[in-house]
Amino acid sequence: MTGDDSSQSQSPFEPRPRGAAANAELALLLEVAGTPKPGNVDRHRDAADLRFDHFLAGAVGARPGLERAAAGDALGEAFETAVAGMSDQSGGNTQFGCLLLLTPLAAAARDDALSPDGVREVCRSTTVDDAAGFYRAFEYVDVAVPDPPADMDALDVRRGADAVPTVRERGLTLFDVLERSAPGDANAAEWASSFPRTFRAAEAILDDDGPPTDRGARAFLDLLAEREDTLVRTQHGPDVAREVRDRAADVDSLEEAEAWADELAERDVNPGTTADLTAAALFVALERGLEV
Repeated sequence: MTGDDSSQSQSPFEPRPRGAAANAELALLLEVAGTPKPGNVDRHRDAADLRFDHFLAGAVGARPGLERAAAGDALGEAFETAVAGMSDQSGGNTQFGCLLLLTPLAAAARDDALSPDGVREVCRSTTVDDAAGFYRAFEYVDVAVPDPPADMDALDVRRGADAVPTVRERGLTLFDVLERSAPGDANAAEWASSFPRTFRAAEAILDDDGPPTDRGARAFLDLLAEREDTLVRTQHGPDVAREVRDRAADVDSLEEAEAWADELAERDVNPGTTADLTAAALFVALERGLEV
């Protein structure tokens, strides 16, 4: 053995930090593996047209787009790439809303700016081209969204790429589009207000104990009790959305949530927007040290 310190150099086989893209992919996997999350696909329950394995494939497929976001590429292109990869499975839309939240968070994490101020800067720095990428992403999967305000009919996201000329004509950035959608959409509201629910839920996950999948399931229930779910409201109306929120507030444990999860599955009531927020919160928690 020589007297130099070359033996102290890092082995290429020593573990390295996962990085933001890998943590974003892992957050998607932990979210869908958490159970029970009443009304949502989890490791114990499939939906009529979506299975647990579809979500696993969607998470893996989204990785190249998440890597682009974490590398500092244009956010609209990163999001479109993530959605295109996510859609490369036979089930359909598994995590569109999750990716809308994860791409700016992964971009903020790149510069150690994963904070409300940091993600605000990422979102407000988006461009018209980013908005175009967002609209093109709707070409890959069917996404249930509320009807737009009357003055935004030409910007209805369900128009997909056909809305891009209007976006360019009006000079709207991705932040502009989502800010206008915020009153009726919880994910857009996160974009418009620096992700307050995401960061609060992440802190709750970090303060919790037990496996990350259980922490995520409890965070899901807390988020669902906090506000009506956008997807439930879109698909079933305000009365059902209010009922689901109020019922979530009465659930005291994951054991108690099991029977309710079966009930919502039978009624095809899916609080999918709350699952999106849960995935985003799990990502922030992972970036801040949540152990798996």
